[in-house]
Amino acid sequence: MPPPLLSRSMDPILGVFTGIFAYYLYEKHPRTAMPEELRLMSLLRWKREKWQQERERKLLATGEETIDWQAIAASAEADTSKGSGRS
Repeated sequence: MPPPLLSRSMDPILGVFTGIFAYYLYEKHPRTAMPEELRLMSLLRWKREKWQQERERKLLATGEETIDWQAIAASAEADTSKGSGRS
């Protein structure tokens, strides 16, 4: 096994940083200029929107109601305040 360049913990960090930086340059360099719709961020946004629409469609299909977390938290708070008054 070859010796580490910097240290055992810094080499993986350097490798990840170099890879991310290289991909950034690949997308932004004028020579390899990619159209905006093919860049990673726009593809991730598209995938997330597609996932959200699918999730919303599934929730509407199952007939689940939206959960009012504030009401649940308020009732739990009321229950704990009732319980703390007892000795």
